[in-house]
Amino acid sequence: MKAYHDIVREVLETGTRKENRTGVDTISTFHHSYEIDLAEGFPLLTTKQISWKNIVVELLWFLSGKPDISFLQKHGCKFWDAWCDAAGEVPSAYGNFWRHFPVPGDEIDSQDGTLVTVVAESDQIRWVVDELKKNPMSRRLVVSAWAPGNAQTSKLPPCHMQFILNVQNAVRDAYAMETIIEQGAPQQRLCLHMTQRSCDVALGVPYNIASYALLLHLFARFAKIEPGIFAHTLVDAHIYTKKPDGSMAEYDHIPGLQEQIERAPRPLPRLVIHPSIRDLADIETLIRADMPTEELVDMFRLEGYDPHPPISFKVAV
Repeated sequence: MKAYHDIVREVLETGTRKENRTGVDTISTFHHSYEIDLAEGFPLLTTKQISWKNIVVELLWFLSGKPDISFLQKHGCKFWDAWCDAAGEVPSAYGNFWRHFPVPGDEIDSQDGTLVTVVAESDQIRWVVDELKKNPMSRRLVVSAWAPGNAQTSKLPPCHMQFILNVQNAVRDAYAMETIIEQGAPQQRLCLHMTQRSCDVALGVPYNIASYALLLHLFARFAKIEPGIFAHTLVDAHIYTKKPDGSMAEYDHIPGLQEQIERAPRPLPRLVIHPSIRDLADIETLIRADMPTEELVDMFRLEGYDPHPPISFKVAV
């Protein structure tokens, strides 16, 4: 996880102070991009303990497409509670728009023949899964959570706003490729690139890395292609900090991050997905099942996760 530690160091060393909607200042930098090869292990941070349960449960909730947080509450995942309304829903566009993206179109009214605008829905996740199976070399495997009509008015527009899947041949050397083609189809690897407009380096980014790595593993499983590279572009990478006068010190993430990057990284764990999960329909069945949390999380078992102790960071809402 050197890539993550490098981002932490760069923001600490070069970031500039910015005010933002939370009222808690950040030190901020513009644009970072890096890659993680999933063949080297599952990228769950080891220099502090991360809740694997929360990562699994949140991603399953995203894939359910539901805006209410009853699934999260059932499994003790609480970090969306702060944004929940009285009806038990949050204005998240992640899973909701992944599975129900609004697609306006024109249609002839059957009553008087006038042209009216109707709004249909696109299940982007299902479309990408189906397209991967039919046309894996497509360059259109895009899933977006950013819809201007929602994002420009929402209290919580999506931070990790878009991801793109892309299949690459595992062997890049032309001569080696010729040999492999003669022997049979070349090995392929499924890669994923995620764009994130707003990046909480201490709290959010480690979860985002692990969540999208798990998502990549799932798409790879559905498509029967080996998982490859997770690539991540961060636009505004920031660390929350106290005010110049010393106030809001409880939100200062700098001391914890300084402690964290002094710790020696440990070997990455290995992800083992239960063999019964082969397709998107299996995930949908799993979400509907009345399964105890421990049993649910064990469907996505991490082997060899041995992190340093947790470091507490207060969330700026």
